[in-house]
Amino acid sequence: MTDGPVAAAEGQRPSSTGNRTAVAGAAVVGVAFGMVRYAFGLTLPDVRRDLEMSDLLLGVVASGTFAGYLGGLLLTGPLAALKGLRAPTTVGSACGVVGCLLVAFAPSPVVLAGGAVLAGTAAGWVWAPYSDIVEHVAPVHRRPRLLAVINTGTSAGFVLLAVLAVVAMFGSWRLVWLGTAAAASVAAFMNLRFVPRIPVRSTRSVLGLRTVRARTMRHPLAYSVAYSAGCTVFFTYATQAITDGGLSSAVAAVLFVAVAVTGLAALWTHRMVARLGAPRVGALCVGAQGAAMALLAVAGGSVPVILAASLVYGAGYMAGGAVVAIWTAEAWPQGPMEAFTAALIVGALSSIAAPTVIGMLTPAFGLAALLLATGSAAILTGLVMWLLGAGHARAAG
Repeated sequence: MTDGPVAAAEGQRPSSTGNRTAVAGAAVVGVAFGMVRYAFGLTLPDVRRDLEMSDLLLGVVASGTFAGYLGGLLLTGPLAALKGLRAPTTVGSACGVVGCLLVAFAPSPVVLAGGAVLAGTAAGWVWAPYSDIVEHVAPVHRRPRLLAVINTGTSAGFVLLAVLAVVAMFGSWRLVWLGTAAAASVAAFMNLRFVPRIPVRSTRSVLGLRTVRARTMRHPLAYSVAYSAGCTVFFTYATQAITDGGLSSAVAAVLFVAVAVTGLAALWTHRMVARLGAPRVGALCVGAQGAAMALLAVAGGSVPVILAASLVYGAGYMAGGAVVAIWTAEAWPQGPMEAFTAALIVGALSSIAAPTVIGMLTPAFGLAALLLATGSAAILTGLVMWLLGAGHARAAG
C-alpha cells in the first residue's frame, strides 16, 4: 500500500512521510495552540499593571485574539485552494512570529492589541489543514493516530510556555512573548522542511452550507461550541484567578506543566473513540473542563486544588481537541478539512463572546463566581452529551 502521489514523488516510505509530517504538525500546532494562543492569558495580570488596562478592555482584547483566530479559519480554505495545503500553516507561523514580537515591544494598549490579534490568527491558519494533509500522506487506518499526535504537540507548547513564565519572573512578562516568537520561528522552519507540498482541489470550499446543514454534523458542531468556550475561559482567566487567590503568577507555570502532563492522554484518544464513540468521549472532555473551572473557582490560595484543576483540565482539553478532528472526519468524510473548519468556526464564535462577557460581569460578580457558574454549565452540558451519545450508540448497535 502507498500513501499516494506525495510519498511516491518524494521516494520515501509512506510511514516515514506520515511520521515526519506529524512531527512538524505537532510543532506548528503546539506553538500556535500551546503558546501563542494562551500567552495573553498567562501574562494578563502583568499586562494589566504595566499598561493600566481595565477588566473590560482586557476582555475585549482577549476576544479580539479569537476574532483573529476566526479570520485565519475563514481564509485558510481559499489560500489552500490557491497555493496548496502547506501555505496556510506557513502564513500562520509567520503571523505568530510577527504578532508576538509586536506584543513584546508594545509601548501602549493599542499596539499590544494589534499584535495580540495578529498572533491570534496563527491558530486559525494552522490547525484545519492538517486534516487534509494527513489524508494525503497516510492510509486510512493511520490517520486518527497521526491527528492525535499532531494535536498532542500542544502539550510540549504548554511546557515551553511554563518555562518562559519562570524566566519572566526574573525579568519582564515581555520575555514570554519574545520566547514564543522564537519558538514560532523554529516551528515555521520545520513546517517548510518536513511537510510536503500538497495541492488541493480548487472546488473544495472552506465552509460549505451543505456541511453545516448535514445531520451528521449537528452534534460535532454543538460540541465544538461548548468545548471552545471552556478552553477560552479557563486559559484566559486561570492566571488571574491564581493571583486573586494571593499566589504568585509563577504558580501559573505549574498549571501549564500539569495541563501538559495529563494532556498526553490525547495520544490514546483514537482508542477511546473506538471503544466509547466520539460523542461520549466528547462528553467526558467537556465535563472535565467544567470540573476544572469549578475547582479553580473554589481554590482560593490552595496550590493542591489548583494542581488538581490543572490535571483534570489537561486531559479534557487535549483529548477534546483530538475529538474535534476525529469526530468531524467521521461525520463528513467527503471533506475532512471542510468539516473540521466548520467545527472550528462555530467554536470560534463562542470563543470571541466569552472573554468580553466575563470582562463585563467581573466587576459586578467577581471572577470566582463566574468561573464557578461557567464550570457548572459545562458539567451539565457534558452530562447531556453523554446521555445523547449513549442513545446514539444504542441506535448504531
